[in-house]
Amino acid sequence: MHNTDSDQKHEHYKGLDYPWSRTWGPEPGDAYQIAEGVYWVRFAMPMSLDHINLWLLEDDDGWTVVDTCLNMPSARETWEALFAGVMGNKPIKRVICTHLHPDHVGLAGWLTERFDCELWMSREEFLMCRAMTADTGRPAPDVAIRFYRAAGYDEEQLERYRQKFGNFGRAISPLPDCFRRLVDRETLTIGDRYWQVIIGSGHSPEHATLYCPALKLLISGDQVLPRITPNVSVFPTEPEGNPLEEWLRSSARLREILPDDLLVLPAHEAPFYGLHVRMTQLIESHEQDLDSLFHYLTEPRRAVDCFPALFNREITGGSLGLATGETMAHLNCLLSQRRIARVKDEHGVYWYTQIAATAEYDD
Repeated sequence: MHNTDSDQKHEHYKGLDYPWSRTWGPEPGDAYQIAEGVYWVRFAMPMSLDHINLWLLEDDDGWTVVDTCLNMPSARETWEALFAGVMGNKPIKRVICTHLHPDHVGLAGWLTERFDCELWMSREEFLMCRAMTADTGRPAPDVAIRFYRAAGYDEEQLERYRQKFGNFGRAISPLPDCFRRLVDRETLTIGDRYWQVIIGSGHSPEHATLYCPALKLLISGDQVLPRITPNVSVFPTEPEGNPLEEWLRSSARLREILPDDLLVLPAHEAPFYGLHVRMTQLIESHEQDLDSLFHYLTEPRRAVDCFPALFNREITGGSLGLATGETMAHLNCLLSQRRIARVKDEHGVYWYTQIAATAEYDD
């Protein structure tokens, strides 16, 4: 275990301050004390986003843990090392999951069963996670195939989607049958300090962040990340959804109600100062993407044709799903703003184009 007297290099980059540099993090199984009673642990993951930051909060005679990592043997081994190490074999008293994605909730069921404790989540996250894990082993539904065909997928891409359908639940140990609901602006007592729940939306339905005024900390999950933009996607379960509008609105709200002098503890990459700067950067990035996509639609295009307007890299098979979801989120947002229109052709494919009067107004 390390304490806060680290010799890691302080770094300032693109308006943000990183007390321990942009790249440093604890080794798996080790823990780093961020503040009194707050420890940073990092778990390795076998994907391009190769780690997740989890947080251990001293809670009197036990621990509150925030997020859990994927359900995989290496993550369980890392937890075992923590139990016997920094956690001193004291029990976990509750498991808080910021949101439903497998890297955050994957071992929640295992931990709550092992320590006979409660899972704390917002209601929409818990129920949506249960619904999505229920898809494991099912064939891809027709509505999902129609959704991706409408986006412009060819038969090979549709078949790849069919093969991958249900993978979400395979990375999650069975959730408990009940949970303790987290509610926006409620206050939790963890140890001898108050933590306030602040709910955001867009990246997931009802994402919980945790704000400790006494320690000037924000556990931000995926709602605020320092170097990458949280994915905001439309999925076949809600094809007409507008998560990007929700994300922009909740991001502006977080910037308004939270102070700027917080140390932000994100789920990925490194802790940083500069919350308001980062929220502004994230909001402006999406607004610029909306404008870029709008100007790209001078002629009718399918969703899969719109990738160059949003991404400065080639979209390959592994990233196709997330890229499609993100593109659909921007298209649905532009549709809600009545800046673009869409028509469906005889093959069930949607084509999007500028509304002429709106284009003149934008110019």
